[in-house]
Amino acid sequence: MTSSRRMAAAMSALAVVASGLVSAAVIGVTPARADHCDPAEQASQGQQQNNNRQRRNGDQQGQDDQQDQNQDQGQDQGQNQDQGQNQDQGQNQDQGQNQDQGQNQDQGQNQDQGQGQNDQQNGDQQQGGDQQQGQDQRQNGDQQAPQGGAKLLDPAASPEAAPEDEQTVSTFSRRRNNPTKTATPVPTRNNPGGGNASPTASPTNDPDEAACADLGPFPEDFVDIRQVAPQRVNARFNRNGSRGTFVSQCGRNENKHNNPDNFIVAPGVSNGAHHLHDYVGNLSTDAFSTDESLAGAGTTCRLGDKSTYFWPVLRNRKVDANDNDPDGNVGQQLTARAVQLQFRGNASSRVVAMPRFLRIITGDAKAATNGPANAKAAWSCTGFQNRITTDKYPLCPRGSLVLRILDFPSCWDGQNTDSANHRTHVVFPDQNGACPQGTRAVPQLRMTLAYSVPQGPSYALDAFPEQKHNPVTDHADFANVMPDRLMQTVVSCINRGRRC
Repeated sequence: MTSSRRMAAAMSALAVVASGLVSAAVIGVTPARADHCDPAEQASQGQQQNNNRQRRNGDQQGQDDQQDQNQDQGQDQGQNQDQGQNQDQGQNQDQGQNQDQGQNQDQGQNQDQGQGQNDQQNGDQQQGGDQQQGQDQRQNGDQQAPQGGAKLLDPAASPEAAPEDEQTVSTFSRRRNNPTKTATPVPTRNNPGGGNASPTASPTNDPDEAACADLGPFPEDFVDIRQVAPQRVNARFNRNGSRGTFVSQCGRNENKHNNPDNFIVAPGVSNGAHHLHDYVGNLSTDAFSTDESLAGAGTTCRLGDKSTYFWPVLRNRKVDANDNDPDGNVGQQLTARAVQLQFRGNASSRVVAMPRFLRIITGDAKAATNGPANAKAAWSCTGFQNRITTDKYPLCPRGSLVLRILDFPSCWDGQNTDSANHRTHVVFPDQNGACPQGTRAVPQLRMTLAYSVPQGPSYALDAFPEQKHNPVTDHADFANVMPDRLMQTVVSCINRGRRC
């Protein structure tokens, strides 16, 4: 009798221990969290946390149910033993106890085995569901990313085949002392289409997550290019318009000319831009550039074009690089696959020559907080050049490249090479392509930059820290240092309707 009781107690204890081990194993299995600031991680972290909480609650409920069953079994044993003792004395009492204990032992074993089988079946079902969900997601991703794309950079042109594999990209590994970051609320944009960031409190206790949570961009800053409505890209030309084009070939910044300066907006200030710029053309451009220094420097452009062309870099946020940058510009720097610097005509008039050392900017590096008045960002994908998004990063189908299209103002006041706000001396044409009264049309610069980026919402533009890497802040700068003879060639090509 004593051995039977001990055996029943041992079996119940083993069932409790086994249940605890299974629960501990389930609770302990969590996916490894990447230590970079990938925007795509933000969208999945909330769902993962909910799944973990549901699993922990389910495991705790299973433990409580097992303890309750063991207590009920012990009470049944005691009640059955008392009944056996009351019915008979001596041998009948021993037989009643033995029968009750044997029955209870069998019942306990059956219950433990049945519960173990149920736990195993539930685990198998959960594992099968996770595998099926992963397969469905991969299949959906493949369906949403058909092969194709185009190399052409002119948004008005038709698609062509995609270029070959990307050349080696560089990593901007400048490291700076970065103060320790503390946990901060996770902001989201209440108005993702308007460009202004409106943070809402959503506290986090994960220091790694907190370090990345307020950097931006956010999942709502991305859009599938196929969900963007087609639109007319260029104004209609009339009979007086100038239809020609001239392309200055200056490379893709293969020589890695980068710095966080801007001699137009912040002359003489190192790191005046607080984000890294790509430069092509003039080899000497930095915070201390002057007309004289630019005129005396070399160039990456053909035909002696010493102009300077520059724009903020784009980064792969799936790669841990530059992670100590105090301005939050983290990730691996991406070099453009192609750069086209095209000078275009005016829809309603002929163009005149730009004055040498004319300085022009386009877009607003602080549009996320300033508002959209001066924003000129335009994003697209090769093969979808008639679909333009101004406040979202495009998600392109597999084989398609991300495009940044940066049009510059082209109506010059006829007198000044710069102005106090760097805008009033050269303004944009109206919606019909005509220049305002009192201004003259000059060749309009259109920069088109093509990038191979990681799949999904996992890339970002360098920006001022408070701009949260909002795509509406895309911008670029230009200073004309063409020889006068080359500028006359540009004007002639455009006014005669030639492609040079």
